[in-house]
Amino acid sequence: MRKLTKYLLSDFLTIFGTALLLITFAFSIGTMYKLIDYMAKGLPLGVIGQFAVYTLPYSLSFTIPISALFSTLLLFGRLSSDSELAAMRGGGLSLWQISSPIILFSMFLSIICFYNSFTIYPKTTFAAERLKKNALSMGVEDPIKLLEEGRFIRDFPGYMIYVGNKYRNKVKDLVVYKTDRSSGEITDTLRADSGILTIDEENMILKIDLFDVRMEIADAKEPGKIHYMSAKKHPIRVDLNDLTQTGSVRKKRKYLDFRELVYVIRNPEADLGWMRKYDMQVEHGRDLIEFHQRICLAVAPLMFVLVAIPLGITSHRKESSIGMLMSLGIMFVYYVFIILSDTFDKKPQYYPWLLPWVPIVLGQVYGLIMMRRAN
Repeated sequence: MRKLTKYLLSDFLTIFGTALLLITFAFSIGTMYKLIDYMAKGLPLGVIGQFAVYTLPYSLSFTIPISALFSTLLLFGRLSSDSELAAMRGGGLSLWQISSPIILFSMFLSIICFYNSFTIYPKTTFAAERLKKNALSMGVEDPIKLLEEGRFIRDFPGYMIYVGNKYRNKVKDLVVYKTDRSSGEITDTLRADSGILTIDEENMILKIDLFDVRMEIADAKEPGKIHYMSAKKHPIRVDLNDLTQTGSVRKKRKYLDFRELVYVIRNPEADLGWMRKYDMQVEHGRDLIEFHQRICLAVAPLMFVLVAIPLGITSHRKESSIGMLMSLGIMFVYYVFIILSDTFDKKPQYYPWLLPWVPIVLGQVYGLIMMRRAN
């Protein structure tokens, strides 16, 4: 049994290592374009190298499960095609005994993915964002890129800005909270159907021209009194000098490690108490989505291996092209549910954070049933 375990693991690790390198390289092509752009703008090679290293753990959280899936399909497809599997079973070994080394290794991969998802990649992506902020102060990064879709951005001094949709410098569904710099309390609220963003590079000012605006302006003389107004156009000017001097980055949910994310989920009022009730529910739901997505990505190697073993056996194919096509099909179904959970992030009443568990549970049940039948 030791020789068999060594033989299976040796074959699996060879395929897994090759697949991991190739798939991670393919995953990193977008990052490589960014790095080339930074090089063209004169960013030091040391900083570019740091940025490349910092973005790697995030890619690995996706490429490790995919590589495990592809490797298992290819290995058991070859064993079945070459009748090696039949010889092993003819020697009195059950399918569970034959596949146990691969299943145990997939559990080990899940532990690595869990640690990566909740400890390593939040820290490295946060460090990468700090590098981007430093690049901003050197005129490398476009400040408009800091305005991410679908989340409140608090990086701009005196403002919290939400952008529903963005295409280049045109934005839609904006919510702008003006805040008191000393207390952090919201003073005014502006909602706009659309807007245009421009940068005054000489004076380091972000110009936001809002269109079809509804405003809630606090009365300076009578605290608690609100004036409701509307305007076809309303300009906002954000001074970027404070931003580039401090170089500070507020931790977004994707930068939070396990303890921080659990704390935010258990104590939503601590960070979101200033919001309206529905907005707070939406943001709390997004925290739950982030948490459950990370867990599901960590469990994915085990689920993929359990699904891939019976599929590889029944396919009777050892060609890598067939294994890749089957892997792509399984990955597509799995990641559709990840995307759906993000799509419904504004509808907490539908419990979108449970969607990533659908393929995990179904995959585990399917894999166990098929393994039992094959056995």
